[in-house]
Amino acid sequence: MCGIAGYMASDAATAPAVLDGFLAALSHRGPDGEGRYSAAGAGLAQTRLAIIDLKTGGQPLFGPGSTALVANGEIYNYLELEREFPSGSMRTASDCELPLLTHIRDGADFAAPLRGMYAIALHDAPERVLHLARDPFGIKPLYYAEYPGGILFASEAQALWKTGLLAKTVRPEKALELLQLQFTTGRATIHEAIQRVLPGETLTLRGGRIVNRSIRAALPEEPPRKISEEEALRQLDSALMDSVAVHQRADVPYGLFLSGGIDSSVILACMKRLNEAPVLAFTAGFPGTSAHDEREQAKAVARAVRANHVEVAVTDTQFWRRLPAIVACMDDPAADYAIVPTWLLAAEAAKELKVVLTGEGGDEIFAGYGRYRSALRSPFLGGRIMRKRGFLDGLGILREPARHWRDGIGAAERRIGATEMSPLQRAQALDFADWLPNDLLLKLDRCLMAHGLEGRTPMLDPVVANAGFCLPDGLKIARGMGKYLLRKWLSEALPAAQPFAAKRGFTVPVTEWIRPRAREIATAVAKSAGVAQVCVPDQVRRLFESFGDRGGKHQGIACWVLMFYALWHRIHIEQMRSDMDAVETLRG
Repeated sequence: MCGIAGYMASDAATAPAVLDGFLAALSHRGPDGEGRYSAAGAGLAQTRLAIIDLKTGGQPLFGPGSTALVANGEIYNYLELEREFPSGSMRTASDCELPLLTHIRDGADFAAPLRGMYAIALHDAPERVLHLARDPFGIKPLYYAEYPGGILFASEAQALWKTGLLAKTVRPEKALELLQLQFTTGRATIHEAIQRVLPGETLTLRGGRIVNRSIRAALPEEPPRKISEEEALRQLDSALMDSVAVHQRADVPYGLFLSGGIDSSVILACMKRLNEAPVLAFTAGFPGTSAHDEREQAKAVARAVRANHVEVAVTDTQFWRRLPAIVACMDDPAADYAIVPTWLLAAEAAKELKVVLTGEGGDEIFAGYGRYRSALRSPFLGGRIMRKRGFLDGLGILREPARHWRDGIGAAERRIGATEMSPLQRAQALDFADWLPNDLLLKLDRCLMAHGLEGRTPMLDPVVANAGFCLPDGLKIARGMGKYLLRKWLSEALPAAQPFAAKRGFTVPVTEWIRPRAREIATAVAKSAGVAQVCVPDQVRRLFESFGDRGGKHQGIACWVLMFYALWHRIHIEQMRSDMDAVETLRG
């Protein structure tokens, strides 16, 4: 796991002096070393978090024919891929050397055989070509910006701003999309000059310009297969064990983020079968609030497999004190309140580990969300379109009617609607298009890498996706529950997880923490330059004051999203310090 960055200039005789700045901006992603590479019109930089091949795996890595590579991520099938090449082809024991070999064989399609999470920059000096590739699920981020002298790229958007070559301006339509959805969609980020390399995309650059794009899908684009429950369970067991096994490949200690839910309990059951030593598991809880506290259930599950269990209490004091630092790591903003416990869990886990496995992707692969069941029902029976309503709808605080905030979601709906997938698969695929990479995985990457900790997601693996996504609908949703087959597997593998018991959704009590101070921060949020660009300040102030008195859940979540964006704008656009508490930061 690392941070990568670089450039390709339009004129080979000139090159921006940005590599030092990139290394400084991405140092938190790679505290174990750094490297750089320069050639005619191109440069690469990497900061390293050493996970595999601690001795010889430093980057850049070099291949035959004057090729050079920097990568952020892990190639889990590197041992299997190595067997496809002549003995002695590898110069190191690094998993990230394999793309240099597949590039010789496959050219611009070098990423096609890779199983893993990655963002890769590969420079072919003789051809004067630079390839940028991102894994199909979008687990690892990669951004780029075109400027008059060529193209810059980096693992984080903030590293691109710090070059001084880009204007730091916000796209108003993306700010509104963020406030309505809590994340932004598609290629364009909230930053006017910065784009995302899409999940599964490979860009080919020549002369500082993009000359080709290709994309590889994460999900099988086919309808549900006919399969018996018995055979599906057998295939699922094989896929889960295979995925968790390769996700444990590391030369450093690893552990698990354990909630009281299905997905992380499944991973723990697999880890128990694969490891002789006890698994080290971390769980967050919210003492003194009405939020469901998962620590007791997680403790029971951990006890059943003799895991070492660490509980992390998340309090209102930590919320107000740490929120600016948490927001500071979200340069590409996602207003998901789970950033709070994720950041605090990472801070604790990083004291003992370099790698944690997490359960992201299980709900999307196996149809765990209630919104999928609702999407399948007739409107007359309570069904509804996913994400039809925005967080600020009906509150009367927007400057203009919010007509276009759903355009990105609509484009994904139309694209997915043209496939042969079933209606349930289409609902799942819609989450894979934007919600997963631009919210859940973005949150995981930034909150963990802020502490130099690598997060791995065994559910987001092609072997698991192939076994789970094309299951019959009845093996995904049954007994009024999603993730039926996964629950069935878990009931046999780890009964203490109680997979068929009624579960409460994961919530973070941000509205409880905000309510007592809503009046105190009302004016500061309302006057925020970012919020005022989209909303009417007086109406925002009244919203906070009303919520502080007697407001309901919808108002509370709106207050959270507005406060997040006000803090984000203060820190990332207005360049306020992030080492104060949230109220001080808001007041400026």
